[in-house]
This record gives sequence, C-alpha cells and structure tokens, in this order.
Amino acid sequence: MASNPPSKCCIEGVRHDGEPTGIDLKVGKYDAYLATPDPAKAHKDAAILYIPDIISIFQNSKLLADQYAANGYLTLIIDVFNGDALSLNRPGDFDFMKWLTQGTTGDNPHTTEAVDPIVEEAIKYLKEEKGVKKLGAVGYCFGAKYVARHYKSGIQVGYVAHPSFVDEDELEGFKAPLAISAAETDAIFPAEKRHRSEEILAKNGFPYQIYLYSQVVHGFSVRCDTSKKIEKFAKEQAFLQAVTWFDNWLI
Repeated sequence: MASNPPSKCCIEGVRHDGEPTGIDLKVGKYDAYLATPDPAKAHKDAAILYIPDIISIFQNSKLLADQYAANGYLTLIIDVFNGDALSLNRPGDFDFMKWLTQGTTGDNPHTTEAVDPIVEEAIKYLKEEKGVKKLGAVGYCFGAKYVARHYKSGIQVGYVAHPSFVDEDELEGFKAPLAISAAETDAIFPAEKRHRSEEILAKNGFPYQIYLYSQVVHGFSVRCDTSKKIEKFAKEQAFLQAVTWFDNWLI
C-alpha cells in the first residue's frame, strides 16, 4: 500500500471562516457543490473534480472549491459517501472500519464498489453536461485513492494531499502528471510511504512532485488551524502547489 488506511485523525480539524459562493446541487442522486469561475477568467473546457475527505461537502471544502474557481477552474465536489459523511471532530468512540465497510445504517458502504460509480457519475456530468475536455482532479485524504483509481475514467492531471488508503497498484496505474502534498507528521502517509510513492512515480515516467510541509499534521490542507502561522502558510502553499500544477499540466 502506498498510504495507510484512514483513522481518527481524518475527522479532526478546524472549521474555517468565510461565505461559500457556489451552489448546492444533485449530480444524479448524489449531493454535490459547484463553484463556477468568472467567465472572464475561466479556463476554457477545463474543470477540476474535487473528491473530498470523509467530512465531504462542508464549509472548508466549499471554500477550497471556490478558491479553485477564483483561479479559473470550474470545480465540482461530489459527495462520495452517499449522504453518510462524518461530522468534523466527531466525539466519543467510533468504529471507523465498520463505517467504511457498512456505513452508518449498515447498508451504505464506502468501499470501492460503492464509491467508484459515484466518481464516474461526477466525471460523466462534467464531460456531458458541462462540456469539459480537460479534466483535473484533487483528492484530499480518502479522496486521493479515487483520483488514482479514475485515471482510467478520464482524469488527465491529479493532485492529492495527505493521501490515505491508496494501493501501490492504484498509484502505478495513474499514467499522468501527479502532485502530492504531505505533512511532516502523518501516520497514514509516513516517510516510508512517501519514499515508496516516489519510487513508483519515478518509474511511471510522468511528471510528479511531492512537497513535504513541516510542523503540520494529516489533514492540514483542509482542516488546519489557520490562527497558527505555520499551519496557515502550509495550507496556502499546498493550494498554490495544486493550482500551479494544473496551470502547467492541464491547461
């Protein structure tokens, strides 16, 4: 495995201030959020599919999508949890793996068999309804796995941050430019997994980069404490890393 499975750190973090400017909608039967760029700044025929962490569509992810749109990218967040995302800083004991394999109700799993069709629905929407011809994707934590898995579905450029649950063969199968943002402290994507990912990407032969951000933890690019200078800096730089990557390899 190129990164370890999700754990409690995947639901910890800080809610960010701001007013989302996109719209909530349905893509098929799934909840989604669409951030649309100013037509004067929009990159023609280009879009970013945002595959979220296990908090899914919430304040912080909406604000990030809006930022991608402000940089010219039509951006769609898709709820890959079919209405069963977890709340930020969920209290008490929680059987994380049971939730992953069965969902809260026992009949709504978040396995590849359940999530893959949702991602495919989102890609179909962007291509057929929005006329997208240049498709990039961002994956945060849980979402990183599905960026890697869906090169085959039409993702042309990828960016992932603090990835979890990515198998080595999935990473090997991403035959396109890929950028990674990693946290210095991250039991899910520790140094040995970073180094193994580097070996895989180098062997693939496509453009790649892995940036390591000091003094931050898993989830920093979405859920960090922006009142702390070093966390705010890392979050902002990770976002700029993603935008620069798409500007160079997607457009």
